[in-house]
Amino acid sequence: MLSAESASVVRATLPAVAAALDEITTRFYGTMFHDRPELLDGLFNRGNQASGAQRRALAGSIAAFATALLDDPETRPDTLLDRIAHKHVSVGVTDDQYTIVHKYLFAAIAEVLGDAVTAEVAAAWDEVYWLMAGALIGQEARLYHEAGLRPGRVWRQWTVVERRPEAPDVVSFVIRPADGEPAPRARAGQYVSVSMRMADGVRQVRQYSLSGDPGGELRRITVKRVPAEDGAPAGEVSNLLYDDVCRGDELTLSAPAGDVFLDDDGTRPVVLVSAGIGCTPMTGILAHLAASDARRPVLVLHADRSPAEHALRAETRALVERLPDARAAFWYERGGPQEPEARTGLMDLADVELPEGATVFLCGALPFMREVRGRLLAAGVPARDIRYEVFGPDLWLPGAAA
Repeated sequence: MLSAESASVVRATLPAVAAALDEITTRFYGTMFHDRPELLDGLFNRGNQASGAQRRALAGSIAAFATALLDDPETRPDTLLDRIAHKHVSVGVTDDQYTIVHKYLFAAIAEVLGDAVTAEVAAAWDEVYWLMAGALIGQEARLYHEAGLRPGRVWRQWTVVERRPEAPDVVSFVIRPADGEPAPRARAGQYVSVSMRMADGVRQVRQYSLSGDPGGELRRITVKRVPAEDGAPAGEVSNLLYDDVCRGDELTLSAPAGDVFLDDDGTRPVVLVSAGIGCTPMTGILAHLAASDARRPVLVLHADRSPAEHALRAETRALVERLPDARAAFWYERGGPQEPEARTGLMDLADVELPEGATVFLCGALPFMREVRGRLLAAGVPARDIRYEVFGPDLWLPGAAA
Protein backbone atom coordinates (compact mmCIF):
# COMPACT_ATOMS: atom_id res chain seq x y z
CA MET A 1 0.00 0.00 0.00
CA LEU A 2 2.68 2.52 1.02
CA SER A 3 5.58 2.99 -1.39
CA ALA A 4 8.98 1.81 -0.22
CA GLU A 5 10.40 5.33 -0.35
CA SER A 6 7.58 6.80 1.71
CA ALA A 7 7.61 3.88 4.16
CA SER A 8 11.27 4.59 4.94
CA VAL A 9 10.55 8.28 5.59
CA VAL A 10 7.42 7.60 7.65
CA ARG A 11 9.26 5.04 9.77
CA ALA A 12 12.03 7.55 10.50
CA THR A 13 9.67 10.42 11.31
CA LEU A 14 6.79 8.58 13.01
CA PRO A 15 8.16 9.06 16.57
CA ALA A 16 8.46 12.83 16.08
CA VAL A 17 5.07 13.14 14.38
CA ALA A 18 3.35 10.96 16.98
CA ALA A 19 4.87 12.98 19.83
CA ALA A 20 3.56 16.20 18.29
CA LEU A 21 0.13 14.94 17.22
CA ASP A 22 -1.75 16.45 20.14
CA GLU A 23 -0.36 19.88 19.36
CA ILE A 24 -0.88 19.33 15.63
CA THR A 25 -4.52 18.31 16.00
CA THR A 26 -5.21 21.15 18.47
CA ARG A 27 -3.88 23.67 15.98
CA PHE A 28 -5.63 21.90 13.09
CA TYR A 29 -9.09 22.07 14.64
CA GLY A 30 -8.59 25.60 15.95
CA THR A 31 -7.61 27.00 12.56
CA MET A 32 -10.15 25.00 10.58
CA PHE A 33 -13.08 26.05 12.76
CA HIS A 34 -11.88 29.66 12.74
CA ASP A 35 -11.90 29.67 8.94
CA ARG A 36 -14.82 27.28 8.42
CA PRO A 37 -17.21 27.75 11.40
CA GLU A 38 -20.01 26.12 9.42
CA LEU A 39 -18.35 22.75 10.08
CA LEU A 40 -19.44 23.03 13.72
CA ASP A 41 -23.03 23.40 12.54
CA GLY A 42 -24.38 19.87 12.16
CA LEU A 43 -21.13 17.96 11.64
CA PHE A 44 -18.61 18.24 14.49
CA ASN A 45 -19.71 17.97 18.11
CA ARG A 46 -18.37 20.99 19.99
CA GLY A 47 -18.59 19.19 23.32
CA ASN A 48 -16.06 16.65 22.04
CA GLN A 49 -13.94 19.55 20.82
CA ALA A 50 -14.06 21.27 24.20
CA SER A 51 -13.11 18.11 26.11
CA GLY A 52 -10.28 17.28 23.69
CA ALA A 53 -11.76 13.87 22.93
CA GLN A 54 -12.08 14.52 19.20
CA ARG A 55 -8.50 15.69 18.69
CA ARG A 56 -7.12 12.77 20.73
CA ALA A 57 -9.19 10.33 18.65
CA LEU A 58 -7.91 11.88 15.40
CA ALA A 59 -4.31 11.77 16.62
CA GLY A 60 -4.68 8.15 17.67
CA SER A 61 -6.23 7.08 14.38
CA ILE A 62 -3.49 8.74 12.30
CA ALA A 63 -0.74 7.15 14.39
CA ALA A 64 -2.48 3.77 14.33
CA PHE A 65 -2.98 3.83 10.57
CA ALA A 66 0.64 4.82 9.88
CA THR A 67 1.90 2.15 12.27
CA ALA A 68 -0.28 -0.49 10.62
CA LEU A 69 1.08 0.44 7.17
CA LEU A 70 4.61 -0.09 8.44
CA ASP A 71 4.05 -3.21 10.56
CA ASP A 72 1.82 -5.11 8.13
CA PRO A 73 2.08 -3.47 4.70
CA GLU A 74 0.09 -6.20 2.94
CA THR A 75 -3.00 -5.83 5.12
CA ARG A 76 -5.35 -2.87 5.38
CA PRO A 77 -6.42 -2.06 8.98
CA ASP A 78 -10.11 -2.53 8.29
CA THR A 79 -11.15 -2.65 11.95
CA LEU A 80 -9.90 0.89 12.42
CA LEU A 81 -11.34 2.07 9.12
CA ASP A 82 -14.76 0.45 9.60
CA ARG A 83 -15.23 2.17 12.95
CA ILE A 84 -14.41 5.59 11.49
CA ALA A 85 -16.42 5.06 8.28
CA HIS A 86 -19.61 4.20 10.17
CA LYS A 87 -19.27 7.33 12.36
CA HIS A 88 -18.68 9.46 9.26
CA VAL A 89 -21.73 8.06 7.47
CA SER A 90 -23.87 8.65 10.55
CA VAL A 91 -23.23 12.40 10.30
CA GLY A 92 -23.19 12.65 6.50
CA VAL A 93 -19.50 13.14 5.72
CA THR A 94 -18.80 13.59 1.99
CA ASP A 95 -15.72 13.14 -0.19
CA ASP A 96 -14.97 16.86 -0.60
CA GLN A 97 -14.54 17.30 3.14
CA TYR A 98 -11.38 15.17 3.05
CA THR A 99 -9.76 17.89 0.93
CA ILE A 100 -10.68 20.52 3.53
CA VAL A 101 -9.24 18.39 6.34
CA HIS A 102 -6.07 17.77 4.32
CA LYS A 103 -5.48 21.49 3.81
CA TYR A 104 -5.71 22.41 7.49
CA LEU A 105 -4.07 19.26 8.85
CA PHE A 106 -0.95 19.60 6.72
CA ALA A 107 -0.72 23.32 7.46
CA ALA A 108 -0.77 22.43 11.16
CA ILE A 109 1.94 19.77 10.68
CA ALA A 110 4.16 22.32 8.92
CA GLU A 111 3.60 24.93 11.63
CA VAL A 112 4.30 22.58 14.53
CA LEU A 113 7.27 20.66 13.08
CA GLY A 114 8.78 23.56 11.16
CA ASP A 115 11.94 22.86 9.18
CA ALA A 116 11.69 19.14 9.93
CA VAL A 117 8.91 18.96 7.33
CA THR A 118 11.02 18.75 4.19
CA ALA A 119 9.46 18.18 0.79
CA GLU A 120 10.29 14.48 1.15
CA VAL A 121 8.66 14.24 4.57
CA ALA A 122 5.58 16.13 3.41
CA ALA A 123 5.20 13.84 0.39
CA ALA A 124 5.50 10.69 2.49
CA TRP A 125 2.88 11.78 5.02
CA ASP A 126 0.69 13.05 2.19
CA GLU A 127 0.73 9.51 0.83
CA VAL A 128 -0.29 8.16 4.25
CA TYR A 129 -3.16 10.65 4.47
CA TRP A 130 -4.59 9.90 1.03
CA LEU A 131 -4.25 6.15 1.52
CA MET A 132 -6.33 6.48 4.67
CA ALA A 133 -8.76 8.99 3.12
CA GLY A 134 -9.16 6.91 -0.03
CA ALA A 135 -9.91 3.78 1.95
CA LEU A 136 -12.48 5.65 4.06
CA ILE A 137 -14.11 7.25 1.03
CA GLY A 138 -14.49 3.80 -0.53
CA GLN A 139 -15.96 2.27 2.61
CA GLU A 140 -18.30 5.20 3.13
CA ALA A 141 -19.49 4.97 -0.48
CA ARG A 142 -20.30 1.31 0.10
CA LEU A 143 -22.22 2.09 3.30
CA TYR A 144 -24.22 4.84 1.59
CA HIS A 145 -25.01 2.50 -1.29
CA GLU A 146 -26.09 -0.35 0.99
CA ALA A 147 -28.40 2.03 2.87
CA GLY A 148 -29.87 3.37 -0.38
CA LEU A 149 -28.68 6.90 0.43
CA ARG A 150 -27.01 9.64 -1.52
CA PRO A 151 -23.68 10.59 0.13
CA GLY A 152 -24.34 13.08 2.89
CA ARG A 153 -28.14 12.77 2.67
CA VAL A 154 -28.64 10.81 5.87
CA TRP A 155 -31.21 12.89 7.75
CA ARG A 156 -34.90 12.15 8.18
CA GLN A 157 -37.71 13.39 10.43
CA TRP A 158 -39.14 11.07 13.09
CA THR A 159 -42.11 11.63 15.41
CA VAL A 160 -41.94 10.87 19.12
CA VAL A 161 -44.87 8.59 19.94
CA GLU A 162 -43.89 7.91 23.56
CA ARG A 163 -41.62 9.41 26.20
CA ARG A 164 -40.85 6.93 28.96
CA PRO A 165 -38.85 7.55 32.17
CA GLU A 166 -36.35 4.74 32.78
CA ALA A 167 -34.26 5.85 35.78
CA PRO A 168 -33.18 9.10 37.42
CA ASP A 169 -31.88 11.32 34.59
CA VAL A 170 -32.67 8.65 31.96
CA VAL A 171 -35.57 8.68 29.50
CA SER A 172 -36.51 6.64 26.42
CA PHE A 173 -38.12 7.97 23.25
CA VAL A 174 -40.15 5.65 21.04
CA ILE A 175 -40.23 7.09 17.53
CA ARG A 176 -41.61 6.42 14.03
CA PRO A 177 -40.84 7.95 10.63
CA ALA A 178 -42.75 11.22 10.28
CA ASP A 179 -43.17 10.77 6.51
CA GLY A 180 -45.05 7.48 6.81
CA GLU A 181 -42.44 5.65 4.74
CA PRO A 182 -40.87 2.39 6.02
CA ALA A 183 -38.16 2.65 8.65
CA PRO A 184 -34.64 2.04 7.32
CA ARG A 185 -32.98 -1.30 7.93
CA ALA A 186 -31.07 -1.45 11.21
CA ARG A 187 -29.12 -4.15 12.99
CA ALA A 188 -29.25 -4.87 16.71
CA GLY A 189 -26.40 -2.99 18.41
CA GLN A 190 -26.23 -0.10 15.95
CA TYR A 191 -26.80 3.59 16.66
CA VAL A 192 -28.36 6.65 15.05
CA SER A 193 -27.23 10.26 15.12
CA VAL A 194 -29.66 12.88 16.44
CA SER A 195 -29.27 16.43 15.15
CA MET A 196 -30.75 19.27 17.23
CA ARG A 197 -30.66 23.03 16.98
CA MET A 198 -29.20 24.67 20.09
CA ALA A 199 -30.29 27.98 21.61
CA ASP A 200 -27.60 29.82 19.65
CA GLY A 201 -28.93 28.44 16.36
CA VAL A 202 -26.10 25.94 15.79
CA ARG A 203 -27.01 22.33 15.12
CA GLN A 204 -25.23 19.73 17.21
CA VAL A 205 -25.09 15.97 16.63
CA ARG A 206 -24.89 13.08 19.09
CA GLN A 207 -25.08 9.30 18.56
CA TYR A 208 -27.50 7.09 20.52
CA SER A 209 -27.76 3.32 20.45
CA LEU A 210 -31.03 1.74 19.37
CA SER A 211 -32.21 0.39 22.73
CA GLY A 212 -35.11 -1.70 21.43
CA ASP A 213 -35.57 -4.35 18.77
CA PRO A 214 -34.78 -2.59 15.47
CA GLY A 215 -36.83 -4.99 13.37
CA GLY A 216 -40.13 -3.11 13.31
CA GLU A 217 -41.40 0.30 12.24
CA LEU A 218 -40.97 1.77 15.73
CA ARG A 219 -37.50 2.53 17.04
CA ARG A 220 -36.29 3.54 20.50
CA ILE A 221 -33.38 5.53 21.84
CA THR A 222 -32.57 5.93 25.53
CA VAL A 223 -30.94 9.17 26.67
CA LYS A 224 -29.08 9.97 29.88
CA ARG A 225 -28.78 13.56 31.07
CA VAL A 226 -25.08 14.53 31.11
CA PRO A 227 -23.92 17.12 33.67
CA ALA A 228 -20.71 19.07 33.38
CA GLU A 229 -18.00 17.35 35.40
CA ASP A 230 -14.24 16.76 35.56
CA GLY A 231 -13.62 19.60 33.12
CA ALA A 232 -15.94 18.16 30.46
CA PRO A 233 -18.93 20.28 29.35
CA ALA A 234 -22.53 19.23 29.88
CA GLY A 235 -24.10 17.19 27.11
CA GLU A 236 -25.84 19.70 24.86
CA VAL A 237 -27.92 17.30 22.79
CA SER A 238 -28.63 14.82 25.60
CA ASN A 239 -29.75 17.52 28.00
CA LEU A 240 -31.96 19.23 25.43
CA LEU A 241 -33.60 15.90 24.60
CA TYR A 242 -34.14 15.11 28.27
CA ASP A 243 -35.41 18.56 29.24
CA ASP A 244 -37.54 19.59 26.26
CA VAL A 245 -38.65 16.74 23.98
CA CYS A 246 -42.12 15.29 24.51
CA ARG A 247 -44.63 13.06 22.75
CA GLY A 248 -45.65 14.53 19.41
CA ASP A 249 -42.37 16.38 18.84
CA GLU A 250 -40.22 15.67 15.80
CA LEU A 251 -36.57 14.62 15.87
CA THR A 252 -33.99 14.66 13.08
CA LEU A 253 -32.25 11.28 12.89
CA SER A 254 -29.62 9.80 10.62
CA ALA A 255 -29.76 6.38 9.03
CA PRO A 256 -28.57 3.60 11.38
CA ALA A 257 -24.81 3.02 11.49
CA GLY A 258 -22.22 1.19 13.57
CA ASP A 259 -19.86 -1.72 13.05
CA VAL A 260 -20.80 -3.45 16.33
CA PHE A 261 -23.95 -5.46 15.77
CA LEU A 262 -25.42 -8.92 16.27
CA ASP A 263 -24.93 -11.53 13.57
CA ASP A 264 -28.50 -12.60 12.80
CA ASP A 265 -27.41 -15.85 11.19
CA GLY A 266 -25.15 -16.95 14.02
CA THR A 267 -25.63 -19.73 16.52
CA ARG A 268 -22.68 -18.89 18.77
CA PRO A 269 -23.35 -17.96 22.40
CA VAL A 270 -23.67 -14.25 23.14
CA VAL A 271 -22.31 -12.44 26.21
CA LEU A 272 -23.55 -8.89 26.82
CA VAL A 273 -21.37 -6.93 29.27
CA SER A 274 -22.21 -3.35 30.24
CA ALA A 275 -22.05 -0.67 32.90
CA GLY A 276 -24.29 2.34 33.45
CA ILE A 277 -25.97 3.69 30.33
CA GLY A 278 -23.83 1.25 28.33
CA CYS A 279 -26.78 -1.11 28.77
CA THR A 280 -28.63 0.54 25.86
CA PRO A 281 -27.12 -1.36 22.90
CA MET A 282 -27.20 -4.54 24.99
CA THR A 283 -30.92 -4.17 25.60
CA GLY A 284 -31.42 -3.65 21.86
CA ILE A 285 -29.51 -6.86 21.11
CA LEU A 286 -31.39 -8.74 23.83
CA ALA A 287 -34.75 -7.48 22.54
CA HIS A 288 -33.89 -8.60 19.03
CA LEU A 289 -32.85 -12.05 20.25
CA ALA A 290 -36.17 -12.39 22.09
CA ALA A 291 -38.21 -11.12 19.13
CA SER A 292 -36.51 -13.59 16.78
CA ASP A 293 -37.01 -16.50 19.21
CA ALA A 294 -33.27 -17.15 19.31
CA ARG A 295 -32.09 -20.44 20.81
CA ARG A 296 -28.44 -19.56 21.31
CA PRO A 297 -27.04 -19.29 24.86
CA VAL A 298 -27.11 -15.71 26.22
CA LEU A 299 -25.34 -14.30 29.27
CA VAL A 300 -26.10 -10.74 30.44
CA LEU A 301 -23.66 -9.04 32.85
CA HIS A 302 -24.29 -5.49 34.05
CA ALA A 303 -22.78 -3.17 36.68
CA ASP A 304 -24.39 -0.01 38.05
CA ARG A 305 -24.57 2.24 41.08
CA SER A 306 -27.86 0.80 42.35
CA PRO A 307 -30.95 -1.04 41.07
CA ALA A 308 -32.88 2.25 41.00
CA GLU A 309 -30.24 3.80 38.74
CA HIS A 310 -30.03 0.77 36.42
CA ALA A 311 -31.91 1.94 33.32
CA LEU A 312 -34.01 -0.74 31.57
CA ARG A 313 -33.42 -3.15 34.48
CA ALA A 314 -36.92 -4.64 34.65
CA GLU A 315 -37.09 -4.93 30.86
CA THR A 316 -33.75 -6.72 30.81
CA ARG A 317 -34.99 -9.25 33.36
CA ALA A 318 -38.19 -9.82 31.36
CA LEU A 319 -36.27 -10.34 28.12
CA VAL A 320 -33.91 -12.82 29.77
CA GLU A 321 -36.90 -14.80 31.03
CA ARG A 322 -38.33 -14.97 27.49
CA LEU A 323 -35.20 -16.61 26.10
CA PRO A 324 -34.87 -20.38 26.60
CA ASP A 325 -31.14 -20.39 27.37
CA ALA A 326 -30.38 -17.03 28.96
CA ARG A 327 -29.15 -15.92 32.37
CA ALA A 328 -28.19 -12.59 33.93
CA ALA A 329 -26.00 -11.31 36.77
CA PHE A 330 -25.99 -7.75 38.10
CA TRP A 331 -23.48 -5.91 40.31
CA TYR A 332 -24.41 -2.77 42.29
CA GLU A 333 -22.27 -0.48 44.38
CA ARG A 334 -25.33 -0.04 46.57
CA GLY A 335 -27.86 -2.85 46.75
CA GLY A 336 -31.63 -2.63 46.96
CA PRO A 337 -34.73 -4.77 47.47
CA GLN A 338 -35.52 -4.77 43.74
CA GLU A 339 -32.60 -7.15 43.08
CA PRO A 340 -32.03 -9.29 46.19
CA GLU A 341 -29.77 -11.72 44.33
CA ALA A 342 -27.52 -9.03 42.85
CA ARG A 343 -23.86 -8.90 43.84
CA THR A 344 -22.39 -5.98 45.73
CA GLY A 345 -19.46 -3.94 44.46
CA LEU A 346 -17.77 -3.68 41.09
CA MET A 347 -18.17 -6.33 38.40
CA ASP A 348 -16.01 -9.37 39.14
CA LEU A 349 -15.78 -12.12 36.54
CA ALA A 350 -13.72 -14.48 38.70
CA ASP A 351 -16.60 -16.84 39.42
CA VAL A 352 -18.63 -16.21 36.25
CA GLU A 353 -18.83 -19.19 33.92
CA LEU A 354 -18.49 -17.84 30.39
CA PRO A 355 -20.02 -19.93 27.59
CA GLU A 356 -17.35 -21.42 25.35
CA GLY A 357 -16.94 -19.89 21.91
CA ALA A 358 -19.04 -16.82 22.72
CA THR A 359 -19.11 -13.48 20.97
CA VAL A 360 -18.78 -10.82 23.67
CA PHE A 361 -20.33 -7.35 23.33
CA LEU A 362 -18.92 -4.72 25.67
CA CYS A 363 -20.14 -1.18 26.43
CA GLY A 364 -19.52 1.28 29.25
CA ALA A 365 -17.01 3.84 30.41
CA LEU A 366 -13.49 3.32 29.04
CA PRO A 367 -11.91 2.34 32.40
CA PHE A 368 -14.63 -0.27 32.88
CA MET A 369 -14.14 -1.69 29.37
CA ARG A 370 -10.35 -1.82 29.72
CA GLU A 371 -10.64 -3.70 33.00
CA VAL A 372 -13.27 -6.17 31.79
CA ARG A 373 -11.56 -6.74 28.47
CA GLY A 374 -8.33 -7.58 30.25
CA ARG A 375 -10.12 -10.11 32.41
CA LEU A 376 -11.85 -11.65 29.41
CA LEU A 377 -8.52 -12.03 27.63
CA ALA A 378 -7.02 -13.59 30.75
CA ALA A 379 -9.95 -16.02 30.84
CA GLY A 380 -9.07 -17.18 27.34
CA VAL A 381 -11.56 -15.21 25.25
CA PRO A 382 -9.82 -14.33 21.93
CA ALA A 383 -9.49 -10.61 21.22
CA ARG A 384 -11.28 -11.05 17.90
CA ASP A 385 -14.40 -12.25 19.75
CA ILE A 386 -14.67 -9.13 21.94
CA ARG A 387 -16.64 -6.34 20.28
CA TYR A 388 -17.12 -3.00 21.97
CA GLU A 389 -19.01 0.26 21.51
CA VAL A 390 -17.74 3.66 22.66
CA PHE A 391 -20.12 6.57 23.27
CA GLY A 392 -18.25 9.41 21.55
CA PRO A 393 -14.91 9.55 19.73
CA ASP A 394 -13.07 6.25 19.97
CA LEU A 395 -10.01 6.91 22.13
CA TRP A 396 -9.32 3.22 22.61
CA LEU A 397 -9.18 1.64 19.20
CA PRO A 398 -5.46 2.10 18.45
CA GLY A 399 -4.59 -0.17 21.36
CA ALA A 400 -7.58 -2.47 21.22
CA ALA A 401 -6.14 -5.16 18.98
CA ALA A 402 -3.54 -6.28 21.51
